[in-house]
Amino acid sequence: MKIDISNRADIIFLVDTFYTKVQQNNKIGPIFTEIAKVDWSHHLPKMHDFWESILFGKAVYKGNPMLTHFALREKANMHQEEFNTWKKLFFETVDELFEGEYAEMIKQKAQSIADLMHYKLNSPNQRINIV
Repeated sequence: MKIDISNRADIIFLVDTFYTKVQQNNKIGPIFTEIAKVDWSHHLPKMHDFWESILFGKAVYKGNPMLTHFALREKANMHQEEFNTWKKLFFETVDELFEGEYAEMIKQKAQSIADLMHYKLNSPNQRINIV
């Protein structure tokens, strides 16, 4: 039986496992590795903080992910297909590693965040360059 997500160590395990899959994915991996040229030693701790803040309400994340994604959207396709791939990988990773209330909650939060981000990045009203 799998356990539920219950602490930062679980978040780290989930995030690191997920982003390993992202890097290996043919659809969205190149966005991270070739276009955004993500520095994983910098990015992963930020994602640990982000998800710990989202899931457990701890104020450890500092940043604005939308600004980063607005800058990136001019260089990479980030449409429904890319967001669907991201969500599929995220949900699969959660389901492989965990089960329980927090596992379901993190998937719901990821769904909401990804859908809102997709809308903001692709809405005609949001096609303003933000630098």
